[in-house]
Amino acid sequence: MVYKVLIEWDDDSRLWVTRVPELNDLSTFGATEEEALQMTKDAILGYLEAVKQVGERETGSNSRILELTV
Repeated sequence: MVYKVLIEWDDDSRLWVTRVPELNDLSTFGATEEEALQMTKDAILGYLEAVKQVGERETGSNSRILELTV
């Protein structure tokens, strides 16, 4: 599976922060970009496992991701 991940540096916490919009804005962080992305992979796998156990959809029924050119 492929998910779009937003990664940005947070000056206040001095960490890389990630968000996965498709998965209810799942978020995690790391000291380096690589660590943040690995934490994100682990979080995604955990999220998907929990969704499977509970039997819910990955995203809300009104959710979708669009690409917008500005």
